[in-house]
Amino acid sequence: MVYNFERESYTFCVEKKAFYKKERRLMKIGFIGLGIMGNPMVKNLLQSDFEVTVFDLNKEAIQRLVEVGAKAGTLKEMAQKSDVVITMLPKAEHVWDVLQKPEGIFANAHPGLAVIDMSSIGPTDAREIAQAAADFGIETLDAPVSGGEPKAKDGTLSIMVGGKAETFEKYLPVFQGMGKDIVLIGDHGSGVTAKLANQIIVNLNIAAVSEALVLAAKAGIDLEKMYQAIRGGLAGSTVMDAKIPMILDRNFKAGGAISINLKDLTNVMQTAHDLDVPLPLSSQLLEIFHALKADGKQTLDHGGIVQYYEKIANVVAKRSED
Repeated sequence: MVYNFERESYTFCVEKKAFYKKERRLMKIGFIGLGIMGNPMVKNLLQSDFEVTVFDLNKEAIQRLVEVGAKAGTLKEMAQKSDVVITMLPKAEHVWDVLQKPEGIFANAHPGLAVIDMSSIGPTDAREIAQAAADFGIETLDAPVSGGEPKAKDGTLSIMVGGKAETFEKYLPVFQGMGKDIVLIGDHGSGVTAKLANQIIVNLNIAAVSEALVLAAKAGIDLEKMYQAIRGGLAGSTVMDAKIPMILDRNFKAGGAISINLKDLTNVMQTAHDLDVPLPLSSQLLEIFHALKADGKQTLDHGGIVQYYEKIANVVAKRSED
């Protein structure tokens, strides 16, 4: 029997009644997409003693990770030499591109290669990627994350996974190098479906917080004191604690950009339409995201939803100046 303790594997010897560290070959990981999330995820994999080869269109992003121990490589080299390739890209079209291009992953894969897509895409694309990969003998997992840049940095991302159980178990140590709450939801497409549900809850929560702050600001009460008064009650949430201090400080540096969440809510509504599921609140929030994009705010953190409400109410939700 193999036991996992703090990302290390041990075997138990019955005769000697003792645990012995199980020796394992260093797993080689290819990582594609080195943005806000990908950069810290790679750093945590390096700190967990994985060998990581990285690729991105941004050469400076590659160099920053090479300086801390990663290797730079092409898509072809990753496909030929890695045990598993991870994609962390903005849209499904980008994932398809690196997988299907002649110098990409599918055409150059060696027997036994696996692909883990950690991007936030729709379930239809996730299932189609799994089927296309299977034609090349490649196992896949869809494994989007939640927690934003802060949890990507400290290695405590929540990871929701879709795919085969045996593939999940094989690459669980890789997930443990980046996350904390790691759950196999079901078959291919299940992970990204769970992420869409997550995005509904998170973004509607931010919208609710925004409405409340704008109401309180217009009424002239102290927003910080209001926050402290209600955060311990039923209204309290992780979203509230993460976003209200940022909003009051007028800090909209993107941990989860409006543009990315607009894409996620678009995927939510497409999936909902395919399933004949009416989502009136999500559809309204998608229009708010489009309004923010039209107003030039797509690069801001999704806490910037508050600026939509501030504009129509002619008020700013910020800390009291006295």
